[in-house]
Amino acid sequence: MRKVVKAAQSKKRRIIQQHTRPTAMKFIYSFSEGKADMKSILGGKGAVLADMTRIGLPVPPGFTVTTETCHFYHTQKKYPEGFWNDFDIYLKALEKKSGKGFGSETNPLLVSVRSGAAVSMPGMMDTILNLGLNDKTIQGLIKKTRNERFCYDAYRRFVNMFGNVVLGISHEKFEEAMDGVKKAAGAKLDTELGVKELKRLVELYKRLVEKETGEDFPTDPYTQLKLAVEAVFKSWNNQRAKTYRKIHNITGLLGTAVNIQSMVFGNMGETSGTGVAFTRNPSNGEKEFYGEFLMNAQGEDVVAGIRTPQKISELKKIMPRVYSQLLEIQKKLELHYKNMQDIEFTIEDGKLFILQSRNGKRTAQAAIKIAVDMVKEKLISQNEAALQVDPMQLNQLLHPAIPASHRGKILCKGLPASPGAAVGKVVFTPEDACKWTENAQKVILVRKETSPEDIQGMFTAQGILTSMGGMTSHAAVVCRGMGKPCVAGCAAIQVDTKKKVFICGEIVVREGDTITLNGSTGEIILGEVELMEPKMSNDFKLFMSWVDKIRKLRVRTNADTPHDAKVARDFGAEGIGLCRTEHMFFQEDRIPKMREMILAKDTAGRKRALEKLLPLQREDFIGIFTAMDGFPVTIRLLDPPLHEFLPTTHGQVENLAIAMGVTIDDVKRVADGLHEINPMLGHRGCRLAVTYPEIYEMQVRAIIEAAIAAHNIGVKVLPEIEVPIIGMAAELKLIRRLVEEIINRYQNEIKFTVKIGTMIELPRACLTADELAPYADFFSFGTNDLTQMTFGFSRDDVGKFLPAYLDKGLLERDPSETIDRKGVGELMKICVKLGRSVKPKLEIGICGEHGGEPLSEEFCHKIGMNYVSCSPYRVPIARLAAAQAQLKFPRKASTSSA
Repeated sequence: MRKVVKAAQSKKRRIIQQHTRPTAMKFIYSFSEGKADMKSILGGKGAVLADMTRIGLPVPPGFTVTTETCHFYHTQKKYPEGFWNDFDIYLKALEKKSGKGFGSETNPLLVSVRSGAAVSMPGMMDTILNLGLNDKTIQGLIKKTRNERFCYDAYRRFVNMFGNVVLGISHEKFEEAMDGVKKAAGAKLDTELGVKELKRLVELYKRLVEKETGEDFPTDPYTQLKLAVEAVFKSWNNQRAKTYRKIHNITGLLGTAVNIQSMVFGNMGETSGTGVAFTRNPSNGEKEFYGEFLMNAQGEDVVAGIRTPQKISELKKIMPRVYSQLLEIQKKLELHYKNMQDIEFTIEDGKLFILQSRNGKRTAQAAIKIAVDMVKEKLISQNEAALQVDPMQLNQLLHPAIPASHRGKILCKGLPASPGAAVGKVVFTPEDACKWTENAQKVILVRKETSPEDIQGMFTAQGILTSMGGMTSHAAVVCRGMGKPCVAGCAAIQVDTKKKVFICGEIVVREGDTITLNGSTGEIILGEVELMEPKMSNDFKLFMSWVDKIRKLRVRTNADTPHDAKVARDFGAEGIGLCRTEHMFFQEDRIPKMREMILAKDTAGRKRALEKLLPLQREDFIGIFTAMDGFPVTIRLLDPPLHEFLPTTHGQVENLAIAMGVTIDDVKRVADGLHEINPMLGHRGCRLAVTYPEIYEMQVRAIIEAAIAAHNIGVKVLPEIEVPIIGMAAELKLIRRLVEEIINRYQNEIKFTVKIGTMIELPRACLTADELAPYADFFSFGTNDLTQMTFGFSRDDVGKFLPAYLDKGLLERDPSETIDRKGVGELMKICVKLGRSVKPKLEIGICGEHGGEPLSEEFCHKIGMNYVSCSPYRVPIARLAAAQAQLKFPRKASTSSA
C-alpha cells in the first residue's frame, strides 16, 4: 500500500513540476512566429495577428505574451524565471523592426498593450494605448511628426487610460476634468480642443493621479510597460470579465494573453482615422460591407460611444484609395477564415493598418442567414454551416416582435443596434437593473453609453437604450451577443443619471415609467406595446433541414399539455420524453378531487375520488396523443409526495375542511401524517404505488383508455409509461406487474405497442442498471434528481451556498445547468454500459433540464444515448447541438455505447 501511495505522490510531483517549471515554457511569440492554430496559447487576438502577418496584411509589428504566462502569474503569484529577460529581447527586436527606440527622446516607439483570451470577450479586459509617452519622449514625437496637437492628444489619452486601467482611478473623474476644459474653451467635442487645452488636460490628469494615488504619474517607459502587462493579467479576474465568462459559460481557459504592438495613430489629423467594420451586416446577415469610422480619432472612441461615428460607406468619399484597399482586405479575410469577420483598422496619415480580425458577433437571424448564404456561395459546406451557429443563440429567434399595426406613441428613434423587442420599466444604473429584476420587475436599462462595468445590469435587463454610440458601440456588440434588443445613439434623448430621468423634447421619462424598445427599427415607444410571437424564416427552415440530416440524437420535448406538445412539434420535436402527470392535478377543477383522495380514510374512499379524476386525465392524454400523432409519448406516473397537493395557510385549510365536510383537525391530522423531514428522499414516486397502488392503477387506466380512443379516431399512438424514483429491481418488477395487469384488461382493444420503462434518477439505479434492464423497455435519465442525489445538494437550498462555490472556483459550472461529467456523468456511463450489457438495443434518453443544454447534450451523444428531451422552446437548440456533437464526435449507430 505504501508503494502505491508513494508512486502516486511521485506522479503528482511530476505533474506539478510540468506546470510550474519555467524552462519548459516559451513565454513570448513575435507576430511572425505565431500561427492561427495557437489560440489557446496566444489568445484569439494574438493568433490572428500572427496569421494576418503571415498572409501579408498591413499589421503593425509586435509580440504576444502567452496565456500560459498569465496562468503562471496567477497560480504562482509571480512571473516565470527569465520572463523579463525574454521580454527585453522581443522589445529590442520590435525596436529594430520599427526603426524606433522605446523611451527614445528623439524617435520614440510607442506601443499598445491589449488583452486577448482564446475565446473572444469584447471589452471585458483592459487595453492601454500610446504607452511610452512622458514629458521628454513627447518632444521627440513632436519633432518627428511636426504635429504638436496630435502628440498632446495622444499624451492625454495615455494618462487617462493608464490612470484608469493600471492605477484604478474612475474614468468618470477624468471625464469631469475633460468636461471642465471643454466648457472653458467653449468646445463641444474633444477634437475642437487646441494644443493649449490638451496640455492643460495632461497636467490636470497628472494632478488627479497624484491626488488619488498619493504618487506621481510614472514617467519611466519600462516601468509603465511592466505595470501595464501586470494590469492586463489582473484584468482576467476583474468582475466584469468573470461575469462575462459566467454569462457565456466560458470555462477551462488558462488566462489572457498580452499583445504588445507598435502604435499607429488615427488621431494625427484629418488624414487619419479609425474604425470597426464587418464583412456582412451583423444584425440581419445581409452581404454588405458594414461598419463605422471616425476621422482624427483612436479606436476606443468608436466603441466607447464618445463620438457618434460615420457609416463606413462615407469613407469612400473621404479616402477612396483607402476604402478600396479596405474592401479588398475584408474580402480576403472572409475568404481566408470562411466566416463573417469583425475588423478593427486605423488609418495613419493616409496609410491603412489592420489591428484585428475575429469572427464577428452576430444576432441569431444574421447567423442563420450568413451560414445559409455562405453555403449557397460555395464558400462553406452544410456541415461547416452547422458549426458556425451557436445553439444557444437560437433563443433569439424565439423573441417576440412589435406588430406593425401597433398604436403606441413613438417617442423618438435611435439606431437599431440589436434586433428584437422589449418592454420594461426604465432604470438608469446597472445596480438598479439587478435590484429591480430580483424583485420580479422587467426593466429597460437607459445609459448615455454603456461600459464593460455595466455587464451584469445589461444581462438582467430586457433591453438597452443609449443616447450615444453607434452600431459598433459596446452596447450594440454586447447586446447582439446576448440576443437582447438595443437602441443605441439616440441623440434625441438627454439622459440624466443623477436625477434618474431622460428627456425627449418636452416629454420627461422617469425611473419606473414603462417604455417599449424596437431593436429592429430603433423606435422608442412610450408605454407598453403588446408583442407578437416570431415566425421562422425560410433560411431557418433550410438550415434546420441540414442540421437534421447530420444528427444522430433524436430530440423530444417535455410537455404536459396539448398546447405545449403542439408548440414543440412545430419546433421539430420527435415525441414527448416527459409528460408530468402531477401538473394536471393542480388545475382548479381537479385539485379538490385530488385532495379528496388524499383525505380519504381507506382504499375504497381513495378509489371513489380517483374515479372522478380518471376521465379528466383521460381527456388530457387524448389531447397529447393527438398533438404527437405518430411520435412516442412518455408519461411519467405520479412523482411528488402527496403533501404538495394540500393547502398550507390556515384560511386554505379551513376552506378545504368545509368543502370536504370534515373538521380542520382532520385536515391537519392528515397533513401532519404526510409531513416529511426531507420529502425529496421520502414517500414519493414508485413508493406511493407500493403503499397506494390504486393511484397508479387509475393513471394507467387513463393512459390506455386515452390511447385506445385516440387510435380509434386515426391517431398513431406510441405510449410509453414511465415509473419514477426506482432504486431497486424489486420495485420495478412489482410496478411493472401492476401496470401489465391493467394493460391486459384492455388486450382486445389495444392495437398498438405500450412500452414500460423507468426514470433513472438515483445513483443506485445507475449502479444496478443490469438488474433493472430486464424489467424496462427504456431508461430515461432524470438528471435534476440524479444531480442532487449524487452531490447531496438539495436543489431547494443550494442557492444559499452555490454562488460561493462558483466564485471560489470549487465548481466551474452550476451542475444543475450542465452535466457534471466526473460524478453524475460517470454514473450515467456506468448505467448505459450495464443496461445494454443485458439489452443491447435498450432505448436510453434524458429528460432533465440538461436535455436542452449543448455541452450536456454533447456528453449524451458521446455515451451513445438515443434521445434528449427538453422544454418546447429549446427544441431547435437541442437539434443543432445534436448535429454539432455528431460533427465533432462522429458515431455510426445511435445505440452504441461510448
